[in-house]
Amino acid sequence: MAQKKEIRVNAFALHSPVHHSPGMWRHPRDRSLQYHTLDYWVDLARTLERGLVDALFMADSVGVNDVYGGGVATALRHGAQVPKQDPLMALSAMAYVTRDLGLCVTSNANHEPPYVFARRMSTLDNLTRGRIGWNIVTGFSQSGVRALGKENVAPRDERYDIADEYMDVVYKLWEGSWARGAVVRDPVTGVFADPGKVHVVDHQGKYFKVRGIHMTEPTPQRTPVLFQAGSSERGRRFSGRHAEGVYLSGPSKTVLKPVVDLTRAEAVKAGRAASDIKFYTMATIITGRTAQEARDKYEDYRRYVTPEAALAMFSGWTGIDFSAHDPDAPIRYLQLDHGTSSALEGFTKLDPDRVWTVKELALHNAIGGRGPVFIGSPAEVADRLEEWVDDTGVDGFNLSYAVTPEAYEDFADLVVPVLQERGRYKTRYALGTLREKLGGRAGLAETHPGAAYRR
Repeated sequence: MAQKKEIRVNAFALHSPVHHSPGMWRHPRDRSLQYHTLDYWVDLARTLERGLVDALFMADSVGVNDVYGGGVATALRHGAQVPKQDPLMALSAMAYVTRDLGLCVTSNANHEPPYVFARRMSTLDNLTRGRIGWNIVTGFSQSGVRALGKENVAPRDERYDIADEYMDVVYKLWEGSWARGAVVRDPVTGVFADPGKVHVVDHQGKYFKVRGIHMTEPTPQRTPVLFQAGSSERGRRFSGRHAEGVYLSGPSKTVLKPVVDLTRAEAVKAGRAASDIKFYTMATIITGRTAQEARDKYEDYRRYVTPEAALAMFSGWTGIDFSAHDPDAPIRYLQLDHGTSSALEGFTKLDPDRVWTVKELALHNAIGGRGPVFIGSPAEVADRLEEWVDDTGVDGFNLSYAVTPEAYEDFADLVVPVLQERGRYKTRYALGTLREKLGGRAGLAETHPGAAYRR
C-alpha cells in the first residue's frame, strides 16, 4: 500500500483587524485588535512554531475594498481589511523568536521596482537564515493603482507579462550578480569580495531597465521560496513557470482538483516536474475536545459575524458591487479583467452541482472566507484534512482563522497530535532553509528558470 503524503500547513494572516472573518474582532477571546502591536505577532509566531507549521503566509495588497456600495464606507465601518499595515516590518521580530518557522510575504510585481525589492528580500533571507518566501501577486485593485499614481489596472495578461519580466530581473540579481566564491572575507589580505566574481546586471526590457550589481551578498536561499495564487489560465501558466508553491481557495473539493491538475501540467510544459509545485488550499478549523464543544464554538462565533462586510470584501476582490444585487439572486460567472476571476469561479462555473445566491455567498464568506470550514472533534477535523488532500491532490492547507490565536492554539494542541499518530504530519522540523524544510534543496531546482542565471 502506497504511503500517504505528509500534510503541509501554513498559517494565513493579514496586518489588519479583519482578514477573512469580518466581525470576529469583537469576540472576547480574539486578539485581532492587537494587529498593530509587535507582541501579537511575536506570540503568534511562537504558537505556530509549537504547532510545527511550515510558514506564516502574510497576505497584503495596496488599496481598499471600495467597490461595495460605490465606496469604502462599509469596509471602514467594519474594519474589513482596512486599516492594513505593511507586513514586512514585523518579520524580523518573528524570526528572532523562532528557529524554523518560514515567513512568507506578499508583494506585487507591478508596483515596486525590482532592484529595490530584490535587496529587501535578500536582507530578510540573511536575517532569517534562509526562511523567507515570496507570494507573487500582480494586483487587481483599481484603488491601489490610483493611489500609486496610475490611472487604471493593466489588463490581466499584461500584468502577468510585466510579472514575467520582473521575475527575470530579480533572478539575474539574486542568482547571477554574485558568483559562487565572490565573498572572500580574508582578514589577512584584507579582501572582502572578489571584484571579478561580482557582475553588473544589465537588463534592458520592455517594462524594466536595470543596470547595477545586486546590493546584497548571496543569501542562504539566494531566491526566496516562490509562491503564487493565480488560478486563471494565464495565472496557471505563470505558476507553472515560476512557482514552488501555489495558494488556492474554493468552497468544495470539486473546485480544486482541476486547478491542481492543470497547473501541474503547465509546470511540465515549462520543463519542470509536476511535483516541483506544492499546493495549499485555504481552510478554517473550528475544533474542541469534543464534537459538541466544536459545534458550540461555531454557534458562538456566528453571533459576531457581519455578512455585509464579507460582501464588501468579495466585491473588492471581484470588482462586482454586490450591494446592487438581490440577496436571493443566483451568482453567475462573469469574465473579469480587473478582479480576481478565481474568487468568482469557485462559486460558479467550477462547481456545476451548486448554485449560490448572494446571501449564501455572504454567509459562507463571513467565517473563513472562500475556503471550507471544518467543524468537529480533533479526529473529525483530521479526517476532513486527509480527505481533501487525498481527493484533490493538494499538498496541504493555508489555515485561516475565525478567532485568533485560538484557532492556531487549537490546531497545535488538538489536531496536530491526531495527524502525527496517523503518520500524516511531521514530528519535528527538517533542517536547513525554508526550501529544504519543504523537501527541496537550499537553492532553486536545476529545472527552475531562475537557475539558468546562476553563476
